[in-house]
Amino acid sequence: MLIHRCRFNGTISIWDVKPSRCWGCVAAREHSGMESEETRKRTSTAQMDADPQTPVLRISQLDALELDSSLEQLIWTQFSQCFQNCRPGLLTPLEPELKVLLQLLLWRFTLYSNSTTVGQSLLSLRYHNTLSSSPRYRPLTRRQKLGLALLTAGPRWLQERSHSLLLGLGLNPGGPDGDPGLLQKSLRSCLIFVSSIAQLTSLCNFLVFLRNGRHPVLAERIVGARAVFSKPNVIRDITYQYMNRELLWHGFAEFLIFLLPLINTRKLKATLASVVFGGSSDGTGATEGTGAWRECGLCGEWPTMPHTVGCQHVFCYYCIKSHSIADADLTCPKCGAEAGQPEPVTMEVEMMAR
Repeated sequence: MLIHRCRFNGTISIWDVKPSRCWGCVAAREHSGMESEETRKRTSTAQMDADPQTPVLRISQLDALELDSSLEQLIWTQFSQCFQNCRPGLLTPLEPELKVLLQLLLWRFTLYSNSTTVGQSLLSLRYHNTLSSSPRYRPLTRRQKLGLALLTAGPRWLQERSHSLLLGLGLNPGGPDGDPGLLQKSLRSCLIFVSSIAQLTSLCNFLVFLRNGRHPVLAERIVGARAVFSKPNVIRDITYQYMNRELLWHGFAEFLIFLLPLINTRKLKATLASVVFGGSSDGTGATEGTGAWRECGLCGEWPTMPHTVGCQHVFCYYCIKSHSIADADLTCPKCGAEAGQPEPVTMEVEMMAR
């Protein structure tokens, strides 16, 4: 005699022999297995979702925007190459509209599908709906995605088409007859004022982003989208040595960009040449015979409208005039003599009959 208690409904049964199975126990076992599977999936999903409150590096957000911009430029370049054998200027009249169309297509298959752009996907980021009160991750709604696309592509198109729109409405600076009316002046002033306000607002938003590290673009702040990590424990894998080298190189490059325009390389070259080759500053030792009259001292070609600046070298009129305008303390690049006012050179050409 066997006493069995069912795990499904709790009933007690008395059997003379051991049964093969109890259908109530089987149902209870399957039910507990389904619950454990659902619990396991819920736990794994919770572990895969990163905490939306984890701050994202500012450089990662800016890099994502830069990658998106580079991708758009690459797509436009490839699209333009498809028409390289067509008539030149074929895409110019519709270039702003085509750029917006390509951008919207890219938005449809990236941001609209999974709330993340290509640049964010490469950096393990995605957009989080900040308008939701839930502490967990919430993707963007369709309205937010559409608003983000319009606020991103719309101002670019309006900026590129503003001149054509002004001309179409007769709002060019001189008006249709050279004397714009009061309404045209008012509309033009309003458009300039709105553009200035938008640029000022974008600048203020970027300063706020540098302060708190959220919403680098004004459109993200308006629609309520914020970049968060798509995976937990994501670390930007860049060593301090690489960062220091990059900072040092960029600082050195900016220093050279600032310094090189201040250096008169032509005068420095002439001074070194005079020191190395023994040229004198007054030009007395710079006589090179008739060979000095056969080429311009600046471009090295046969002198066109030859002029001299007081030494024994000649220059093209355009070469010496443009250099004297750019540099008030011009010196001869050949001998280092101080250059005076350009004066035309008269040459005597002897014709010999054979």
